[in-house]
Amino acid sequence: MTADGALARLIRSAADHRPAAETEVCDLCAAPVPEGHSHLYDTGQAEVRCACRPCSVLFAETQQGEGRLRLVPTRRVRLPKVDTAALGVPVGLVFFVPRADGSVTAEGPSPAGAMRWEVEAAAWQRAVAGCPPLATMTPDVEALLVNTVHGQDHHWIAPVDDCFRMLAVIRREWRGLSGGGRMWPAVERFFEELTERS
Repeated sequence: MTADGALARLIRSAADHRPAAETEVCDLCAAPVPEGHSHLYDTGQAEVRCACRPCSVLFAETQQGEGRLRLVPTRRVRLPKVDTAALGVPVGLVFFVPRADGSVTAEGPSPAGAMRWEVEAAAWQRAVAGCPPLATMTPDVEALLVNTVHGQDHHWIAPVDDCFRMLAVIRREWRGLSGGGRMWPAVERFFEELTERS
């Protein structure tokens, strides 16, 4: 056995043991989390955080509006058409999040990134009166997700992590001022997956 042969084997062995793709970890305790893990919504930072099973259980019983970290539910409910024009939001791809303080915000994509609007309280109450399931949404962690672009007719109660995932897809695929040719097929795939998960 030559030194060159041993060195070559060592190099080949190191190349065969490349580090695996970085594993996601719980943002509270740093334990590895599996695909499909739970999420917590940090109301102070307006961010979604990954959570392992034990950490998510700690927040499962939190009452609506209590605590800075809130467990994001997993339910996805397809709704009949909701009249969102009266909510004063000038886009057809948007999500509306009722907040624990009674306010409602709307967020949607734009060439400059995600845009946010405050929704008039009376207009939101009219929307809820026209679609009673909206009254069951958990503040801060569930949203009314709407896509009426290009003749689509999607109206969902969805977890906020799905909504942020949609914004990430759009940010990744957006080109030019109108989104380009890759973005809208990616948005359609997102809603197909949402339908499969419901």
